[in-house]
Amino acid sequence: MAFGIDDAVANASALFTAAISRIWPDPLDRAKAEAVSIQATADAALSQMRQSMSVMLAEAQSTDQWTSRARPTMMYVMYVMILASIPMGVLWAFEPAAAERVATGMQRWLAAIPDSLWSLFGFCFVGYTGARTYEKAKGVAR
Repeated sequence: MAFGIDDAVANASALFTAAISRIWPDPLDRAKAEAVSIQATADAALSQMRQSMSVMLAEAQSTDQWTSRARPTMMYVMYVMILASIPMGVLWAFEPAAAERVATGMQRWLAAIPDSLWSLFGFCFVGYTGARTYEKAKGVAR
């Protein structure tokens, strides 16, 4: 569940349990009401899990090639960056000055990208994410 939702459900459940003990003083009636409360909480969690899974399955089964490749492509970029650390580590072991120059060069290259381009990238990424969410919610992209 999303951050904060668990706390809200737990607090509502505690409040409901306190109300049950006041409304139904009989232990048998109270136990029945608590069982209904537990079942409702479990059903809500299961429903949320089903909804999350349906979104993931819809993306995986999409015929839109960009939808099925966008996230993996970003992961491949991250994998390359992580795997590049292996030869950099070896280079550092044999030639620390060269490895330092390569790392400094990468830092300077990334720092040379203007802030406006980083902002544009962020804006486009958020816009794409929002548009895809809207399309999925409205059922436009099928």
